[in-house]
Amino acid sequence: MSTTRYTDKNPINVAGGLKAAIHNPNVSEEAKERAAERLHEMGADNQNQSTPQNLTGYSDSESITQQDIAYAREILEAVGYSIEKPAESTHDEHQTRVLAGYKAALSNPHVSKEAKAHAQAYLNKHGAA
Repeated sequence: MSTTRYTDKNPINVAGGLKAAIHNPNVSEEAKERAAERLHEMGADNQNQSTPQNLTGYSDSESITQQDIAYAREILEAVGYSIEKPAESTHDEHQTRVLAGYKAALSNPHVSKEAKAHAQAYLNKHGAA
C-alpha cells in the first residue's frame, strides 16, 4: 500500500472526496476510518464546516449567514482565488457579467430546469429578461 501524499492535488477536492467516502454507505468502516484520519491530518475535520445539503445554486436566501460567507472566502483564498474585485473592475462590469452568466444558463442544455427557472427569475428581477 502506498503512503504517497499527492501534494499537487487540490486540497478542497481531496477533503470533499474524503468526506463523501465517510458518508457513503457502500464504503467499509475501515476505509471510512482511514478517510477520517486523513481529514484530521489535513486539518479539514471540523464538523462545523460541513457542506450545505441544498446544492441548487446561488440564492438571495436569508439562510446564508456572514459566517458562511467568511468560510467560503477563507476556502477560496486558501487555494489562491482573490475574492476582491480588481480595482479596474466596476460594479456595472460585474453586473453585466453576472447577467450574461444567467442568460447563458438559459440556453445551456446541461443546466437543470430548476436552475434555469432561478436564472430567469434573477433576470426578471433585474430587468434583463
